[in-house]
Amino acid sequence: MSSDTEASRRTAEARAAVTASLASVGGSVDTEIRTRAADLHMNSEAIKKQEKDLAKQTAALAKQSAQWQKLADTSTKKLNEIGDIQNWAEMIERDLLVLEETLRLAEGKDAPDSASGTSGTNGWTQ
Repeated sequence: MSSDTEASRRTAEARAAVTASLASVGGSVDTEIRTRAADLHMNSEAIKKQEKDLAKQTAALAKQSAQWQKLADTSTKKLNEIGDIQNWAEMIERDLLVLEETLRLAEGKDAPDSASGTSGTNGWTQ
């Protein structure tokens, strides 16, 4: 065999070895990239499902929050009404006490002891 033939054979073998090595490396890189792409796709689907679930839960929470706000508003209104009724009752009671004292004074009667143990003058001077 001539040295040119030997060199050509070695060159062909070297090329074949490099090509096989590159194909092997490329195949493993390709497999790794395909695996990562498949994982990303699966994770993307899982994230989309979680987004839908989160949107549903957020809507339910907003609805519940609106119901609680309505209940709080109603309760506040009722408490204010109770306070208004109490103020109204206290005003009527004061007016009745003034009327009672005025009638007593007009009739010239002495002030009776009240149930609370105080004199019936309510701090009024005669």
